[in-house]
Amino acid sequence: MAQMQTGAQGMQSLPALLQRNAAQFANAPAYREKEFGIWQCWTWSETAKEIEALALGLINLGVKEGDFVAIIGRNRPYLYWSMVAAQAVGAVPVPLYQDAVAEEMAYVLGHCGARFVIVGDQEQADKVIEIQDQLHQFEHMIYLDPRGMRKYDHTQLHQFSHIQDQGRAAHDELIGELNKRQTKLDYDSTCVMLYTSGTTGKPKGVVLSNRNVVQSAKNSAEFDHLTQGENILSYLPMAWVGDFIFSIGQAYWCGFCVNCPESQDTMMTDLREIGPTYFFAPPRVFEGQLTNVMIRMEDAGALKRKMFHHFLAHAKKVGGDILDGRPVGLMDRLKYALGNVLVYGPLKDTLGYGRIRVGYTAGEAIGPEIFDFYRSLGINLKQLYGQTEATVFITVQPDGEVRADTVGVPAPEVEIKIDDSGEIHYRSPGTFVEYFNNPESTASTKDAEGWVATGDAGFFEEGSGHLRIIDRAKDVGKMADGSMFAPKYVENKLKFYPDILEAVLFGNGRDRCVAFINIDLTAVGNWAERNNIAYASYQELAGHPQVLESIRSHVTEVNKSVAEDPMLSGCQVHRFVVLHKELDADDGEMTRTRKVRRRIVEEKFDDIITALYDGSEQVSTVTEVTYEDGRKGSIKATLTIVDAEVKPGAVHKVAAE
Repeated sequence: MAQMQTGAQGMQSLPALLQRNAAQFANAPAYREKEFGIWQCWTWSETAKEIEALALGLINLGVKEGDFVAIIGRNRPYLYWSMVAAQAVGAVPVPLYQDAVAEEMAYVLGHCGARFVIVGDQEQADKVIEIQDQLHQFEHMIYLDPRGMRKYDHTQLHQFSHIQDQGRAAHDELIGELNKRQTKLDYDSTCVMLYTSGTTGKPKGVVLSNRNVVQSAKNSAEFDHLTQGENILSYLPMAWVGDFIFSIGQAYWCGFCVNCPESQDTMMTDLREIGPTYFFAPPRVFEGQLTNVMIRMEDAGALKRKMFHHFLAHAKKVGGDILDGRPVGLMDRLKYALGNVLVYGPLKDTLGYGRIRVGYTAGEAIGPEIFDFYRSLGINLKQLYGQTEATVFITVQPDGEVRADTVGVPAPEVEIKIDDSGEIHYRSPGTFVEYFNNPESTASTKDAEGWVATGDAGFFEEGSGHLRIIDRAKDVGKMADGSMFAPKYVENKLKFYPDILEAVLFGNGRDRCVAFINIDLTAVGNWAERNNIAYASYQELAGHPQVLESIRSHVTEVNKSVAEDPMLSGCQVHRFVVLHKELDADDGEMTRTRKVRRRIVEEKFDDIITALYDGSEQVSTVTEVTYEDGRKGSIKATLTIVDAEVKPGAVHKVAAE
């Protein structure tokens, strides 16, 4: 620990790193934001002044040390500044998911007792006002975008720029107090509180210290040789630990530039314009982009399509080896170079990935086929395994040792052990302090020696020392015959197909597996358009006979692949149903980070699961849904149950071992 303290001596908080960056990288870009089609830019020197003005304004407003300041909105420099300003005054920033409904916000704001809330716009302000009477500690709200806010009662409402102006006006009077508070900050001070996604219950407030954030940022940046010259696009939810460590922790440690898109709709255009050198995305982003590529190739001319598939097949054969520096024959290298000029290079530029030096995916397991596709193009995409409670990093993949079926080796300064049940435990400088106001959960997750139980099952490979994740420990089970049931393995294979958005496998304790499938409306809608197939709704398209037949062929292909794995061949899909609605976070079926809440889905669609197992050919069901404005309604549907072809496989009997 002494060595760790020395490693970041004098830089033990985000405000301290900000001061260093303002001095060392004064005129280098710190933030860019696209607004009204034009990129605005702030240097590190300008950023430090903006944050100081806001911090002084917060003191002027009455923010005390130890207060919780909630921050809600899309990725904008001002909201990132708010997190650093809150820490500068000794308060604790608590970012919330901007797409959370009012009642979800009520729980988090009430649980942490936020006295102050900073919101991006009128939409977020309205949600807080709607639940204001439930928040006994709430005192003031600051809003960034003034549009639509003029006629509100401004007794407790303040415009962001006005708070900064008041801070500047009170500079001489309050700067001493701000400096005193900043000087107190050290490695043990709280840096941020992030709420877990809550797959199994209410979200928990994960308290992360400066040691957790600064040391994790330092170690990971050194591991991947990140420099002050990196450019990243910050578009993932600010409430997610991944965004916090990349867009704040590493950005402040390295001093690189954070770019914020204009909106979710312009994200892909903005990504191409920025051309990030360092990129992070959950699997769903890479899956969605691959789907769009495949859709566009279907619309291309015959020659272009043939060339695309020809060079793609070659990339699949040698691209990964070339990227990892393994020996590849001269002719194969020349053909790959030609493919790079004609296909791979233009495709990477179209995706916005042309300059990526290091790319990461995490949050959920990515399908091997999707992972290999990007690496075959020459994109250095790697997996990491992490948690909010670990300040992201548990394992990482060293360059030259990147594989789709493992998550790499322990990250710098991380220790990992596997218990007798196969559950993964770790401890590291990133290990969280506690769950806020929840000593029972803290004690059950982190033991007295600092070891944290991840809830994931896995094992270390002999020889390579790489960690393989089987699944969530609570989701791994056994089939009735004793063979292993690991749903994620099969679901990720299904999601490789562009027309499958989501898949949920069932079969624990049963004699066979069945599945729910969500179609990708973009991909399947494009197919319908090309084939002159009219449809009025998602439900109608999902039940179309040709769609069901297409999905059946995908399931058959996946079964063929699963049958080849002796340990998991019992997980082949025997029957499936294409659901009449997309699984949705607003309906409680997924978390805000798009992880399936299995238990809720299982309970909610119990009638469909019963029909899948009892031999029914159809099932009629009624499902409650939540509309965007919060109103509830219901949809009725009669779903067709489809039988899939199951391949013979050598079933590995876990029970018999």
